[in-house]
Amino acid sequence: TSNKRTLRTLFRPATLPPPVISETSPSQKKLLAYHRDKEQQETINQLLIDRALEVYYITMEETEERDAAPPITELHSIVRKHSLPLKILSFQADYLFLKKCVQRNPVIPIQQQWLRSMLAMVPQSLMEGKERELLTEELLKEVVRDYETSMQRCVLRRVLIKPHIKELDALEEEMPLPSLPLGLDFSSTWHDSYMKAKKRITSTLYILHPTMKTLLDFGYTAFFNFLVVDFSRSRLKGPVYCKSFKTDASLRCSKAEDEIMGTWYQRVFGLFTQSEALDGVKLDQLETFCNCVAVLLSNQVKELLQRTTEVFVKLFDPEDKSRLPLFKMDLTFDENRMEFYPSLQDLEEAILFVVDCIGQTLQNVQTVRAMLTGGTATLDTELPAHIAQWAKSTLKKSIRDNLEGPKEHFKGYVESYGWLVDGTAEERIKRFVAEQPSFDEYT
Repeated sequence: TSNKRTLRTLFRPATLPPPVISETSPSQKKLLAYHRDKEQQETINQLLIDRALEVYYITMEETEERDAAPPITELHSIVRKHSLPLKILSFQADYLFLKKCVQRNPVIPIQQQWLRSMLAMVPQSLMEGKERELLTEELLKEVVRDYETSMQRCVLRRVLIKPHIKELDALEEEMPLPSLPLGLDFSSTWHDSYMKAKKRITSTLYILHPTMKTLLDFGYTAFFNFLVVDFSRSRLKGPVYCKSFKTDASLRCSKAEDEIMGTWYQRVFGLFTQSEALDGVKLDQLETFCNCVAVLLSNQVKELLQRTTEVFVKLFDPEDKSRLPLFKMDLTFDENRMEFYPSLQDLEEAILFVVDCIGQTLQNVQTVRAMLTGGTATLDTELPAHIAQWAKSTLKKSIRDNLEGPKEHFKGYVESYGWLVDGTAEERIKRFVAEQPSFDEYT
């Protein structure tokens, strides 16, 4: 029957392979073409690599570094070992060639004045000795080398742009240049703000006004060689009592104030009675102009008071007693007590009184506006608080140091004769009489 299963129906007949085709298929053609192009590209790359290495070797020879350069055969092995791409090698060779050309250019030498300024900052004690002179020369040579190296690196950074090639970093032994400070913006211009500030100063402070220059001249002439009180020659007059010292200080301050008001202030008053003093000042700017004048005059008076205070404090310097004032101090005995008169506390108060007297001088100087309009406003001429505090604290310490001698003198008197006045001697006499000694013992 037709549906009967036989060996012929179970196994299909074997088919023969297709006949051999002499022509290649499209896939085979593409594969063969890829292999051929790859071989040709490798050959071309090898030729270009040889050429690039020859250029590099010639560059090293022209820059007189032929001995430092490895043989060209070794360069071939390095390139093959690291499989450097041709493009990277070309960039690297060009960059190194241009770098050597830039480095051959001379740099501006360091100025000798800079080296002398550096040496001037070194203490003279560190410059003495032959060995230190040699060390100084070596240090200067090192400075010159560092300067030239830095100049070459800066010029190189400005002229050449280094390619971003990882393999090139291994050949660069130089440290990177220091980066700019973070957080600072240098992009904004300063000209606009400068002109705005200059215009504001000119319109509000009037520092360029001719009247201000004239006032400066008045103050310099009047106060240049002037002191409110001057006790520098007090030592030549001999010892004085504390009360006389205070009275003398008050009189000198009063006299100095009258002299200043009769000379300097009269010149200032005469200047503003002239119309030229307010040239260029508009009516709405008169108040600011007068405020500027008041600040200038206040600073001049404060500088005078401060300088006088500093000179007075310097008189009591324990290390320089050539101008130290002399005071009369009596050693008294009253009510079984030995003490100085006036006391050491009174002496200190008399000396500190001079500082207060200086600070109270020239405290009622009228302002220019009050002078012109008949007002009562006065200049701020108060001695700065920190100056007064410094002067008093320094004087107290100087007084303690200078009174060490009198204190030792007083202590010697107490130790030697104190038992005569403190009741010790009287007690001993009473005890001796009570014992009823013999005549020989009395003797």
